[in-house]
Amino acid sequence: MDYEVVTLEGKIAVGVSARTSNAAPDMGAVIGGLWEKFYGEGIHASVPGKVNEKALGIYTDYSGNEKNAYTAMAACETDQEPPAGVYSVCHIPAGRYAKFVVHGDMVQAVAAAWMEIWQMNLPRAFQCDFEEYQDDCMDNAEIHIYVGLSE
Repeated sequence: MDYEVVTLEGKIAVGVSARTSNAAPDMGAVIGGLWEKFYGEGIHASVPGKVNEKALGIYTDYSGNEKNAYTAMAACETDQEPPAGVYSVCHIPAGRYAKFVVHGDMVQAVAAAWMEIWQMNLPRAFQCDFEEYQDDCMDNAEIHIYVGLSE
């Protein structure tokens, strides 16, 4: 799977979050539930200072490696800190990332891409990884996946 190494500036992301792990039997339901809440309860529409309409799927607060627990988040980038306690907030760190570009079914293409990424010998930082959904086309989406790299 091809990728390019990019350097990103830090970002503020705001949305909803939950803890899970790749080994958890309900991992898909937990992450799917975040997206349902993010859009179904109007959180995406209510986030103040959105930079754009792109959605972010963020994975952070790792416990050791990719097989352990992490915080998953459905969010969008904003240019301001939201009111305390209203939303989950993530500061995506500036740094080097492996950028993968994926096309296809929004759910299946991302899942297949992560299966390949997990098999790659990347110098991962295990600090913050995220998906950036370029559009909302469910069956033929363009998704950019950013995997944090160690310096």
